[in-house]
Amino acid sequence: MFDDRLFHDRRDAGRTLASLLSAYSDRPDVLVLALPRGGVPVGFEIAQALHAPLDVFVVRKLGVPGQEELAMGAIASGGVRVISPNVVRMLDIRPSDIETVARAEQQELQRRERLYRDDLPPPEIRGRTVVLVDDGLATGATMLAAVRALRPMQPQRIVVAVPTAAPATCEELRSEADAVVCARTPASFRAVGEWYEDFSQTSDEEVNELLERARHGAAPQPRSQPSQGKPR
Repeated sequence: MFDDRLFHDRRDAGRTLASLLSAYSDRPDVLVLALPRGGVPVGFEIAQALHAPLDVFVVRKLGVPGQEELAMGAIASGGVRVISPNVVRMLDIRPSDIETVARAEQQELQRRERLYRDDLPPPEIRGRTVVLVDDGLATGATMLAAVRALRPMQPQRIVVAVPTAAPATCEELRSEADAVVCARTPASFRAVGEWYEDFSQTSDEEVNELLERARHGAAPQPRSQPSQGKPR
């Protein structure tokens, strides 16, 4: 039977999701990457439960002008851009509008990378099992951009993990990720926030606090190996 109980908050959602990811516990190859900001409290609980390191992977949603909560696409580190052709066609969005939104979001993406990484190098991805976490998925555009941005970095496996998502979105991501774990996929899914009692915005301060705690409390990540040539 479908579990229709609300999560209290993102930390509670992370603990629930961690119980479904126990197969990845205590493995030295596992890395938890959270999509900031809302994915970080979820990812923190998962990383603690799995005894795995936590880091962030910055992705920005491209919101429809005037309806910013509706995603028409997303951008991610490495110049990856994902556009939803159905949304663009249905709302008759002009290419110039997409470019305007993308430029603004690129600036915010770069700001967050500087803020959250604090001059630290990005984690080693090649050969690792990456658990990619967010607080929920509606259209899935941001998560899709993240998966596509990670592929050229040659992870061994990409596992998408979210507390709640639209069923069709989970199915779509299964064609891109190696595994998808969605704790709750209600047939009447309308918005991620509807599945939380407390869905207040996660602040930059909270993100940095949790990342700092994880860096000092979780298992250390392996050092980057000498390059054997550029990934293809």
